[in-house]
Amino acid sequence: MQKFIVTVLICLLTSSISFGQSDPAYQKKLQKMFEVSGSEQTYKVAIQQMFQMFKQQKANVPENVWTEFEGEFLKTSIKDLVTMLEPVYQKHLTIDELQKIIEFYDTPTGKKFAEKTPFIMQESMQIGQQWGMKIGQEFQEKMKAKGY
Repeated sequence: MQKFIVTVLICLLTSSISFGQSDPAYQKKLQKMFEVSGSEQTYKVAIQQMFQMFKQQKANVPENVWTEFEGEFLKTSIKDLVTMLEPVYQKHLTIDELQKIIEFYDTPTGKKFAEKTPFIMQESMQIGQQWGMKIGQEFQEKMKAKGY
């Protein structure tokens, strides 16, 4: 799952897609939703994991440079990501719906869901991989039975 998140973040953060006008009120709600849902923390962890990979690739860079760069990157990259994702969310959710999602995450059930989502996703990814392998194996067997 971590590799998936890192891959998605790299794609999102390095793409040069241009977006239409930004709505500051919508962007603020979206940022809040990311915070209360735990998404922001998930992205921060993914960024930190990316930095660990970068450190391994560039072992000659002093730790203080990494610390400074990572701090700066964490401050700006989440905001950049929210800006980049805003049109996607606007296409599917109104600002009122974002508010209702925020209200849900402010409930005990919502807080528990936000807390448990990373674990659910990790376990689901493992099961999904097993499922995909099972389907692939069944497909191969059926193709072989048909002479392909």
